[in-house]
Amino acid sequence: MSQSPERTGTPGTLAPDVVRGVGVSPGLAAGPVARLAPPAGEPAVSHLPAGADADPEAARIAEAARTVAADLTGLAATVDGERRNLLETTAQMATDPALLKAAAAQVREARVTAPRAVWDAAGRVAEQLRALGGYMAERARDVGDVRDRIIAELTGAPVPGVPRRPEPFVLVAADLAPADTALLDPAQVRAVVTAEGGPTSHTAILARALGIPAVVGAGDGVAGLADGRIVLVDGGAGTVTPDPDEAAVRRANERAAQVRTFDGRGRTADGHLVALLANVGDPAGARAAAAAGAQGVGLFRTEFCFLDRAEEPGVEEQVAAYRPVLAQFPGRKVVVRTLDAGADKPLPFVTDTAEANPALGVRGLRTARRAPEVLDHQLRAIAAAAAAEQADVWVMAPMVATVAEAEDFVAACARHGLPMAGVMVEVPSAALLAGPILARAHFASIGTNDLTQYAMAADRTLGSLADLTDSWHPAVLQLVAATCRGGAQQDRPVGVCGEAAADPALAVVLVGLGVSSLSMTPRALPDVAAVLAATDLQRCRELARAAVDAESAESARAAVRAGLPVLAELGL
Repeated sequence: MSQSPERTGTPGTLAPDVVRGVGVSPGLAAGPVARLAPPAGEPAVSHLPAGADADPEAARIAEAARTVAADLTGLAATVDGERRNLLETTAQMATDPALLKAAAAQVREARVTAPRAVWDAAGRVAEQLRALGGYMAERARDVGDVRDRIIAELTGAPVPGVPRRPEPFVLVAADLAPADTALLDPAQVRAVVTAEGGPTSHTAILARALGIPAVVGAGDGVAGLADGRIVLVDGGAGTVTPDPDEAAVRRANERAAQVRTFDGRGRTADGHLVALLANVGDPAGARAAAAAGAQGVGLFRTEFCFLDRAEEPGVEEQVAAYRPVLAQFPGRKVVVRTLDAGADKPLPFVTDTAEANPALGVRGLRTARRAPEVLDHQLRAIAAAAAAEQADVWVMAPMVATVAEAEDFVAACARHGLPMAGVMVEVPSAALLAGPILARAHFASIGTNDLTQYAMAADRTLGSLADLTDSWHPAVLQLVAATCRGGAQQDRPVGVCGEAAADPALAVVLVGLGVSSLSMTPRALPDVAAVLAATDLQRCRELARAAVDAESAESARAAVRAGLPVLAELGL
């Protein structure tokens, strides 16, 4: 999203040279700009000499791809969680048989050199993926990333990616490939600014997880951010100020040096309790969440033991995978989400990759229509893991859209001895039917990423629609309010486990709307806790009303931030 700030007399306006985008990871940071190292670009069309054997040239492609995959796999071993998954996924793409076969065929049939063959073949594969839309269209960017890496290996050119500098810097780019994002080092990268991307992009999610202030969707404004120019990034407000004065830089550096901790008890200034939980995706994430003081887990993503498999893991294997996560939280709540396959996580044993629109197809709980035994086996495994550990285990189903689906899921959980069965509210119908749904289910957890996508009819993976995929939008907040009203009618708790919970200003709004728990990346816990602790419940409700009554995401965000001076005091 690109906007042109204007100088006016109203509060919160910007100087003419300030770049505005979408603030996706709060915090202030200042430093010199370092632009992402670009790829070498399109190779010239170069043909093999007449009569030359094409096979050795074709073989170079597979060899280069193996080297790239090995490098990425080695880097993956140095990180964990989502960062490791991203690097491993990119490594697999580098040796994708369809890409390599097409490139080798291009060498033999068109008799072009290996770099040109990789470029042409990758272009065709990417175009095919874009035509499929949804998750598959997102994979087109991965194809471009591995294409550039393989060509660099073939030509001896520098590998594109995050630069290395002797001093910390603000990384500026058109966009970041997943592999680049996964390698961000908070000690080196003070902030991230991209022209493209949205609030739920890999860049946004990992920047929040790493505690790096970030502004995405800044559009053409990044063109004026030349290498070496000093900028001040406000990842909460979504602004980038070129050439800030020394006092502003000093304040940013002082605030960046502050270390906040979470005491394990979320509450507002007047003592209203708000459970602050963590989102985790594997045992390593659970350990980090426990170390950060999380009051429990609001979203345990179980896909980690299903991905990259041709068939489902056995019950005993699942039990062994779940227990280390539950073991980190004895006596505390752990909300386990059943398999969320489909859309961006296709799995051959429950989904059909040929679906024309997978985001609106068989995903989440709907996969039980095709493979009910997979859900049955998983519930059996969750129950066994819960019985073996001391955590307070709750279970929820993703992508619930109807009262009947909620009723069936609760019954299935009961058959396996799982008494706390809930639903994720990611579909507008579930928000509007929250009352009758929660007459059956024991709790609801709002997934703001998908709820925003479906409410706004905007693919959350498309940077060009970043202005629509913003959970600050009043239409989305009205759906959150409707869900909370349904919960109040049935005396059922409603939480939020989407990325919105990690935004300290938006957390205030969510609490004001009636949300009782917030689940987020562990790094966000101290900031969210600090802002809530400085804001009483009545103020949360007043700001929530202001946000719901706004006419755009931008005006909602501006109104709430203007009403929370604590954000500036904390450098958020």
